[in-house]
Amino acid sequence: MRLHIKDHGFLLLSLLFFFLATILQQGPLEAFTGTYGVNYGRLADNIPGSESVVTLLKANKIKNVRIFDADHTVLTAFQNSNLEISVMVPNELLKEISLNEDKAMEWIKTNVEPFLPHTLIRGIAVGNEILGSGNVELQEVLPAAVMNVYQALTRLHLEDLIEVSTPHSQAVFQNSYPPSSCTFRDNIRQYMFPLLEFFEKTGSPFYVNVYPFLAYDSDPATIDINYALFESNPGIYDEKTKLHYDNMFDAILDSTYVALEVAGFGKMEVRVSETGWASNGGPNEKGATKKNARTYNYNLRKKLAKKKGTPLRPKTVVKAYVFALFNENLKPGQLSERNFGLFKADGSISYDIGFSGLSASSASLSKVNKDMKRVSLLVVITTLILIMVTI
Repeated sequence: MRLHIKDHGFLLLSLLFFFLATILQQGPLEAFTGTYGVNYGRLADNIPGSESVVTLLKANKIKNVRIFDADHTVLTAFQNSNLEISVMVPNELLKEISLNEDKAMEWIKTNVEPFLPHTLIRGIAVGNEILGSGNVELQEVLPAAVMNVYQALTRLHLEDLIEVSTPHSQAVFQNSYPPSSCTFRDNIRQYMFPLLEFFEKTGSPFYVNVYPFLAYDSDPATIDINYALFESNPGIYDEKTKLHYDNMFDAILDSTYVALEVAGFGKMEVRVSETGWASNGGPNEKGATKKNARTYNYNLRKKLAKKKGTPLRPKTVVKAYVFALFNENLKPGQLSERNFGLFKADGSISYDIGFSGLSASSASLSKVNKDMKRVSLLVVITTLILIMVTI
């Protein structure tokens, strides 16, 4: 049976809508896509430039990135990359921003708005590990700073595009063993509760830094290294919840869920803002070895790929940013602090967990080619429709 021109047009339009729908299934863009992300720290004078970092991330299909500032060079390099990035308001600006919403607006207009929509800024972290720091001056101003940043985003109609949060260390907890006994420390509750109420209203997750490495490093005689590394071990049993834990990562996450539940925020999602393992350390950092770092990060990546939850929250998929992308030679502190990188300063892998270094760029080229093919197909279909319409 012969098709008339109108029939051809209808079929082509149907094909166009089909391919558009296929493309749109990749969005809308959220604050975190998938389950795996990385922290892109830059306290180093020998790591690759931001353009090369974009190539590295795309080659390894790492879509979610956190930075610890709002560096314009980085944000420019990330333009049109389809990588989702979270920026940070530094601790030293919190007091000023807490006192004046206009200061928050000024910061956003300088460091966020000019890069939209080409750079996919999906989150703003307000400060870093403030409530666990012991700095009372910053603790007091944190809730107001967070809320002023959100209000400034609202005035710019960006509150649905950009998530506002603040990451916490495990120092905010009174105790975390067993997981069912965890609560927030009494001396920070007056600051924590306004934040939790805010996060509940805005739908933001509770961000926590999870470091089995630090726990093991502080007590290697008591903690089973295999329990910290996701390796086979007897695990622990929580008598109250009747739950078994075969790794410390899950136990820390569920401790966080328990603390939130006790505080009255049991439905809030917990997301990991940092986790990782050092591949080298000083004489007193016995757990900081390349073998342990590879084991932890390999097993973590495998775990996150399964898109599952924890024993206490099995239906809430775990999402985590790994610390860190590179070894950072200018970081202060113990030797381990400068050796958390998945990649060395020259862009090669620190150890093999399935990623490729900068020299192996074929994966990146393949990704670019795939995107170009999809765009080209859409162009062809659109062109055919225009031809049919003019006939």
